[in-house]
Amino acid sequence: MPVAMELSRIIISEINNEQVIYLKEIDGARTFPILIGLFEANSIDRHVKRQESPRPLTHDLLVSAVEQLGGQFQDVVINELKDHIYYAVLRVRHEGELIEIDARPSDAIAVAVTCDPQLPIFVNEDVLHDVNGG
Repeated sequence: MPVAMELSRIIISEINNEQVIYLKEIDGARTFPILIGLFEANSIDRHVKRQESPRPLTHDLLVSAVEQLGGQFQDVVINELKDHIYYAVLRVRHEGELIEIDARPSDAIAVAVTCDPQLPIFVNEDVLHDVNGG
């Protein structure tokens, strides 16, 4: 069963290649850290701080393209942990059909915060269980 999460923290390091975002369980105390790249961290941070860019960046472009083609973003689900790699899907409703688009969690979360209103973010219970040690 997916657990509703919210973005709680972004750590951007100027000396490391890996950045960290933390999701926090909305109705609980569990947290979920994800190592991400600098580009995705900056994109997430920019949208959280509501900083505009003069031209659309990659995540802005994706949101715009899906919406202009008649799709409606529904949510993000981080659904699997396999060989120390997280997997996610962006769920888009188009002409009554729910389409799941494979995505890296960092890109999925960047899209979630790019959308207005921000998309709900879920993490499957078994993934949370694995990360939080049971």
